[in-house]
Amino acid sequence: MAIVRWDPFDAFLGAQDDLNRMFRRNWLSPTGERPSTEGATWAPAVDIYETGESLNVEAELPGIEPKDIEVSVDEGVLTIKGERKLEKEVKEENFHRIERAYGMFQRSVRLPQDVDPESVKASYDDGVLKVTVPKVEPKKPKSVPVEVEKKKSEPKKEKKQA
Repeated sequence: MAIVRWDPFDAFLGAQDDLNRMFRRNWLSPTGERPSTEGATWAPAVDIYETGESLNVEAELPGIEPKDIEVSVDEGVLTIKGERKLEKEVKEENFHRIERAYGMFQRSVRLPQDVDPESVKASYDDGVLKVTVPKVEPKKPKSVPVEVEKKKSEPKKEKKQA
């Protein structure tokens, strides 16, 4: 019988292997390839940055017609939503691989207090949607002076002796 050294990290390595198998099984097909994303919901990549005059949101939406994009602002939240449609020019059985995501998408961004949601502008060029939300002057707190009223002193009542 051979003597085997005990290594306390063997249990951790086994757990790591189990986790790797679990993630591979859920996110990859049995052949190790990513599963088709046709019909899946997805979210476009966005860049959000601020200038002195505005808050800007740029979203990558290649291959999407501007008529399929909706931009709205409701209760301080900017929402971009739409749909990327799979063109059926090629029959499904002729596809070797479909890696681009298709279907409905939505991205929401909470707007800061110092912007004007009524003046939102959106433009679409070369597959990039640019939404500009102009800033407004922040409201300054109003100072209200507090007056202290002096109470009229009441005459002291004398105690009656019985």
